Amino acid sequence: MTEIAIAINNVSKCFKRYANPADRLKELLLPGTVKAKEFWALRDVSVKIPKGKTIGIVGRNGSGKSTLLQIIAGILTPTRGEVQAQGRIAALLELGSGFNPEFTGRQNVFFNGQLLGLSYQEIEARYDAIAAFADIGDFIDQPVKTYSSGMFVRLAFAVATSVEPDILVVDEALSVGDEAFQRKCFARIQAIKDRGGTILFVSHSPTSVVSLCDSAILMDRGELLLVDSPKLVIAKYQELIYAPADKAQAIREEICTLHKSSQPDNVLPLTRTKDQNKVVLNSSLKLPGIREFYDPEMIPSTTISYKSRGAKIIDPRITTLDGTVVNHLINRQEYIYTYSVTFSKATDKVRFGMLIKNPSGLEIGGASFATQSQSIDQIEPETLVVMQFRFKCLLHPGLYFLNAGVSGIVDGDFTYLARSIDAAMFRVKPETESCGTGTVDFLIEPSIRITYDLVKAESEPEMKAI
Repeated sequence: MTEIAIAINNVSKCFKRYANPADRLKELLLPGTVKAKEFWALRDVSVKIPKGKTIGIVGRNGSGKSTLLQIIAGILTPTRGEVQAQGRIAALLELGSGFNPEFTGRQNVFFNGQLLGLSYQEIEARYDAIAAFADIGDFIDQPVKTYSSGMFVRLAFAVATSVEPDILVVDEALSVGDEAFQRKCFARIQAIKDRGGTILFVSHSPTSVVSLCDSAILMDRGELLLVDSPKLVIAKYQELIYAPADKAQAIREEICTLHKSSQPDNVLPLTRTKDQNKVVLNSSLKLPGIREFYDPEMIPSTTISYKSRGAKIIDPRITTLDGTVVNHLINRQEYIYTYSVTFSKATDKVRFGMLIKNPSGLEIGGASFATQSQSIDQIEPETLVVMQFRFKCLLHPGLYFLNAGVSGIVDGDFTYLARSIDAAMFRVKPETESCGTGTVDFLIEPSIRITYDLVKAESEPEMKAI
C-alpha cells in the first residue's frame, strides 16, 4: 500500500476584499455588518502525494500555487476541506518569512530554528553547519534588514533544511540565488529526497521541474487541472499559457478531461511516467551496408500542438545531407532537421526554432532565431516556408524527441504562431565502441600512461591512447 505524505481533501480558500481599511475593521468588530467581495484563491483541490517523492507545482501567477503551499505549511487555514501531513514540515516561502528584520542573522537562526521545532541545544549543535552552508561571512552578525535578497534566501534555506524535514516546501525562493548557491541547494534537496523526504516546490522553470521532479501538478484559477508526469504537465502548461484568448477555455477543458481519465483518484504517480511510444523495428530494413534508416512505425504518441495563430507546422522530419528521410541516426554524423510552415495571416518579425529533448522531457539543446536581426520582416498569407536545421548528432545512443516552433507579430502581439511538442522522434545508434557516458557525446578521447620506472616517467612521459 502506498504511504501518503500529504493528503489534500477538497481544500478551498476564500479571501474577502473590502472597499477600504475601515470596512475591514468594522467586520472584525461587528461581524456581518459589512458586505465584502469574495475571492476564491482555491476551489476544491484534492490530491494525495506519496512519501519520498519530489513534486513540482506549475501555473500562471495567481493560479493558487502559493496559497496551496501556505495551507500545507500551516501558515493559512483553509476555508473548507483539510490537509493531513505526515512528519515535520519545513517551508521556504516568501523571502524573510519567519525572520525578524531587526535581529541579526545569528539571532534569527536560533529564533527561526525554534519555530521549526528544534530546541536551543539542537540549534547550537547545528549552527556551524548552518553558517557554513549560508556562506554570508560576517553578515551573519548584522541585522537581516541589511541583507540582499540573495543573502536572505541563503540563510533561510540553510535553516529550513537543517531541521532534516520529512516534508520540504519551497516557493520559488531559490530563483534569487546565484548559480553556485542553486547547485548547493539542489544537492541538499537531493539529499533530503535520498533519505526518504518529500519535496514540494513551485517553479516557472520547465527544466527544473522535468529534471528534479517525479510528478507535477498544474494549477489554474485556483483549480487543480492535472496531476501527471513532469513532461506531460509542462507540455500542457505551456500549451495553455500560449493559447489564443478565444481557444484557452477549450484547452483548459481538454486538460481537465485528461486529468479525470488519467488520475481519477488524484494520487500522483509513484514514479516518472514511462514513455508510451512503442517503437517497432522492421528487421527487413536493417540490410548490410545501410547505416541510417527510416522506421515508419516510429511515430511519437505524445505530440502536442498549440492552437494556430496564423501558421501551421507540417511534415517535421530528419534527413541525411542528400535528402533521405531517416529516424535511426548514427552518432557523430551530420543530419538536417526540417519542417514546413504555412501562413494564413500576414505576420511580421517571424522567427523559427527547434529543440531536442530526452524521453523525460529534459531540454538537451536546440536553436532559434533569437534576435530581430535573424527574423523575417514580413510574411504574407498563403506563404509556405521550409526550415532546415543542419546539426551534428553528438548524442549517445538512445531515444530523443524534437520540438518545432514559429513565432512572430500578429495583430500587434509577439507570440507563438504555432508550436509542436514532440513533433518527431529519433533513435541514435553507436558508430563505434565508445567509453562516453550520459547524454551528450563530447568526443572525449581518453589516454592512459603505465610505467614502472617513476624516475623515467617524470623525465620522459609516454602516453598511449586507448
